[in-house]
Order: sequence, then structure tokens, then C-alpha cells
Amino acid sequence: MAEKIKKFFAKKKQDAKFKLAGPGRKLNESVDNSSSSVTKPKGGGSTKRIEPTGATRQAAEAALLRLSGQKKDRAFNTSLATIQAQVRKELEEEKKAAIKDATPHTSNTPVHLEASPHLAVNGVYFRCPFISEDILTKEEWRARIKEFLFEQLEEERGLTACLIIYSCNFNRTKVKDCVDVLVRYLDNIMGNPDETKFHKIRCSNATFRDKVLPVLGATELLYAAGFRQQKLDHNGVEEDFWVFSPENIEGMHILELLREAVKSENRVELELDRNIQVLSPGEALRRIELPLEFYAISPEEIKREQQAKSDALEKQLQLRTKAMREKEELREIRKYKFALIRIRFPDGLYLQGTFSVYEKFSEVLEFVQSNLDLELPFVLAAPTGHKFEEPDNEQTLLQLKLVPATILNFQWEANIANSIPSTESMSYLKPEVMMTVQSL
Repeated sequence: MAEKIKKFFAKKKQDAKFKLAGPGRKLNESVDNSSSSVTKPKGGGSTKRIEPTGATRQAAEAALLRLSGQKKDRAFNTSLATIQAQVRKELEEEKKAAIKDATPHTSNTPVHLEASPHLAVNGVYFRCPFISEDILTKEEWRARIKEFLFEQLEEERGLTACLIIYSCNFNRTKVKDCVDVLVRYLDNIMGNPDETKFHKIRCSNATFRDKVLPVLGATELLYAAGFRQQKLDHNGVEEDFWVFSPENIEGMHILELLREAVKSENRVELELDRNIQVLSPGEALRRIELPLEFYAISPEEIKREQQAKSDALEKQLQLRTKAMREKEELREIRKYKFALIRIRFPDGLYLQGTFSVYEKFSEVLEFVQSNLDLELPFVLAAPTGHKFEEPDNEQTLLQLKLVPATILNFQWEANIANSIPSTESMSYLKPEVMMTVQSL
């Protein structure tokens, strides 16, 4: 595990250097900007798409050939997926019933209990590949991360202590203040190695007591830097000190390493789980409520907001300027931390995923692409009919006002739509994704 911690820091350092080199590109891409798939004509006219390359044509032809060859089996595959989904649903219900009479749940897969049949999603869940492939809530992961890191202290105390400081303390201001003090301790020793006054930290010192001691991982970092707790005489009174000795470390380079590590602000990151679901039209209409985890405000604040809306009903009927309406709309969507995106396919099914409001629209496109059975160009359109284009890809869901929930319509790109055979018996999504279909 110690090697895993070291590799984590090495990768972060390498990634930081790589980002300085500028944006990357695929090896088979041309450097020439004229190879872009979309060109903007002068004069504000409509965009004109350049013809696809030979490689793109080959990929599309191969996908279409596979589609035509599998067309006969599509109806059976979809039916099979529905049967498997029903069996899976029944097994999950039996499992939930058994858990009620069993000991506390210990499986890697969390049990999601619905608080209401109208919830669009049961909650917000995360992954942490650095530790395991489990899918848990943020609170469960915080406990798991803390437990994991403290277990690694004996093997790799210094770098692990840096991770604990940033991963297990959630007040960013207090963490910054603590790190500033720790760095000052290290700088004083490195700059004045023979000055003994910098080798001692009095535990009753106000700065140490208020800024360092309350932060998890801080004293572990001091230990890794060669400090040890001792009782020393201070003005005739015996007090507790942290005392540095060069004999406790392999060399002064350790202090420079720890200084760099604690200044890097590396932490164990969580990845938002998409919580993929495939819904039938009836289920999509029924499950519309969002859980409290989607809100950036507390339940009490939500109630106050609702009461304020009721009290201000008459005011809402008054004429308002466009700027006033936009300001109110922006204030409304900023209540949310997450967004629920549903993709409606021509066959009536919905693909549902959970996103952070600060994720870019390109993440939605990647989410759809990763679940499609055919790797062919497609576009997404808003309920109003507006089609999202390339400039929208770098906009966040908050900027595009796709918060807190929205439905996007899936369409094949116009230049290939007519080449695709009849879709009456086809499934747009991968068979393994279809197994999650939920119907009334």
C-alpha cells in the first residue's frame, strides 16, 4: 500500500507537468485547423459540415453492416433483456426483504431504499478507484477514506499525512491556515538548521493549539518530519513540546519532500457515479421528484424558500423586467449541486444519468456515446427543438440552464440518418444497459 501512495503522488506530479504542455490531440488528428468537423461561414450564415473522412466512413459502414446483420435478432434481444430485467428486479426485492431480518449490510453494493415511489433517483453516489470499485454515498466514502488512510500511516507516514490533511478535513480555510503554519515550521528548520529555537514547538502555543492541532493529519506530518513529543522546562514549568531532531529522519531532503507534498493540495478524489437507469415512458412520467442530496441548501432552507414563494405569489403576478426574471432564474438553479439528465430515444425509452452542475456538456455526450450500441454520430436537442452544437460542449450544465433536471431528445446526425435501416425492431442502447430497464 505504501507504493500505492507514492505512485499516487508521482502521477499527480506527472499530470501537472503534462497540463503545462497544453491541450492534447489524437494521434490520427491533423494539426491543421481546417480539418475541424464544423466550419463557420462568414456573414453569420448557417454552419456547413465538412464531409466525413475516409476513416469515419469506414466506421459508419461497418456499424451499419453490423446493424443490418443483427436486425433479425433485435426483437428477441430486446425481449430477452426485458425478461432478464424482470428477473433481476425480483431478485433485488427478495434480497431487500432478506436484509430486513439479517445483520447490518456488509456487501460492496449499497442497498438503495426509495423514500418515495416518485423519486427520479434514490440518491447521489460516488466511486473512489484509488481505494476500491464500491459505489457509496459521500458520507460513507468519507468514513472509508479516513479509515483507509490512517491504516497506511505506519507504512508511509509523510505522504499519507498530506493526504489526510486534504481528504479528511472539510473546512478549507482551516486547512489552508494549518498548512501555512506547517510550511513555516519546515522553512525555518531548512533555512536555519542549526538554530535550536526553530526545533521546538510548544503545544500550548496559541497558533499551534488553534491552527495545527485541530486538523487531522497535521501532527502525523510533524512526526514524519522528525518531530517527537517531549516534556521540557519552560519558565520553570514542565510543558509538552514537539521537538525536531535530524536523527529522526534520513536526511534534510525529507523536509523538502514533505513541504512540496503538503503544498501540492493532493487529496483522494471521488468520482460521481452516473447511477445509470433506463426508464419506460410511464416510469419517466411518474418518477419526477429529486432527492435532498441534489440541493446545495438544507431541508430547512428549502422549506423557507417554498414558504417565501407562497407569500410572494401576488408579487409574481406583477410585471417584471427581463433582467429581473433572469436574475431570479439564476438564483433558483444555483440551489442545486447535481443535475438529472434524461435522454429520450425514438423508441420511447429514457437513459438517465446524474451529473454535477459544473460538468461540461461534453460529459453528457460521452455518457450517451458510452451506452450506445452503435458508434455513429448523433446530436442531442432540447425540448424546444434547439440542437446543441460544438461550442456548447465546453459550457457547463449550469451555464446551459440544464439544471436541476432536463430531457434531451436523441437523433442520429442528418448525414447518416437516411442510411440507417428501419429502427422498429432495434435497440439504441447496449444489451447490458437494457437490462436496467424499469417499467410499470
